[in-house]
Amino acid sequence: MHFRAEPAVGQQMTAAKVVILGAGQAGAQVTFSLRQGGFPGEIHMIGEEPEPPYQRPPLSKAVLFGTISAERLRLRPEAWYASNNVHLHLARKAVKIDRRSRIVELDDGSEISFERLVIATGARPRTLPVPGSELRGVFNLRSLCDVARLKPFLVPSARVVIVGAGYIGLETAAALRVMGLEVLVIEQADRALARVTSPLISEFFAQEHRRHGVEIRTRTQLHEIVGRDSRVAAVRMANGDEVPADIVIGGIGIVPNGQLAADAGLDFDGGIVVDENARTGDPQIFACGDCTRRPIVRYARSGRLESVHNAIEQGKQAAAAILGSPRPVDECPWFWSDQYDLKLQIAGLSEGHDEVILRGNPADRKFAAFYFGAGRLLAVDAVNAPPEFVVAKRWIEAGTTVARELVADTSMSMKQIAEQAGNEEQCVA
Repeated sequence: MHFRAEPAVGQQMTAAKVVILGAGQAGAQVTFSLRQGGFPGEIHMIGEEPEPPYQRPPLSKAVLFGTISAERLRLRPEAWYASNNVHLHLARKAVKIDRRSRIVELDDGSEISFERLVIATGARPRTLPVPGSELRGVFNLRSLCDVARLKPFLVPSARVVIVGAGYIGLETAAALRVMGLEVLVIEQADRALARVTSPLISEFFAQEHRRHGVEIRTRTQLHEIVGRDSRVAAVRMANGDEVPADIVIGGIGIVPNGQLAADAGLDFDGGIVVDENARTGDPQIFACGDCTRRPIVRYARSGRLESVHNAIEQGKQAAAAILGSPRPVDECPWFWSDQYDLKLQIAGLSEGHDEVILRGNPADRKFAAFYFGAGRLLAVDAVNAPPEFVVAKRWIEAGTTVARELVADTSMSMKQIAEQAGNEEQCVA
């Protein structure tokens, strides 16, 4: 497809009406960046949830614990939107985009015209594809409403089965285990976190969960959720094993909400296809966040990135393009996960690596795994090791080549290694 960029960088657009479909992190970032950039036009934000934009990562952690309120999750106080001439249309859903007339139709029959449109519709949890998924006691964990529905079930004697050993599944397992619930995690892959990290990191986190009393079964597929009186009573595996359960939580990934864009004739390939400015094939329509397929800078490919960082970065890109401002500097992708007292910070993408260099000892619960491919640093997984994360992220963004022996040398601090990395003779592998 061919993209057109309008207006040109440095050419400020006249006041226009911007409509944003989605009131999550990405849509909110577009709004914040437009106002910070001096955009004087109308902004309308349409969100399916009744809440103003809020953070989602704490849902599987602090919100479950009850240590943070819904108000503290908000990205801005609700009054900010009114005082900045941002019209919030909450508990509303866009059902049609008319590109010719530049109109969005909502589920209540109303219409909103636009001059620039941003699609930030996010993604929805993948439904457990088994009989019994409609029973009481089956949950996803994607919204404040999901947490509110789950909380009354969280009594200390409850038996929880979590389907999927990805970030959400393991974060939820950690939170519920600390709360005293009995937790079983089942995963059809041969290891936890198989889609996102190396066997070394997978095994470390699996052992941590087992140490805390979580049972993890890999190579295990859910066959059926067994009910009694319309409520969860057990789960049955594909191998015939049956395990008593009071709660089942799905954590098998998300599906991008791209049907609205596809119905409007925009390119969709596992995500709404956008360019490096978050622009679709229609020069007046942008898309950002979990619903997009975007160019991944430094990795010579495109794909979907499910992260807060991606939502913020693309939101800034879309706003800059609408404003006619210089394009923001690209960062490498980064992610994080909190489980028990462990913070996993990831910079870059390790896919395609052919070598892993370990810095530190996992037994100390403070270490990092550096991933190289064809001699190039691709990514780092840092566990309770912020300096390793920060320095490696800068190296990846700068394309710095670093010797493996320096990375592995724990007698030197990361600051010292970074200084050494400025000397090409010592640092080129």
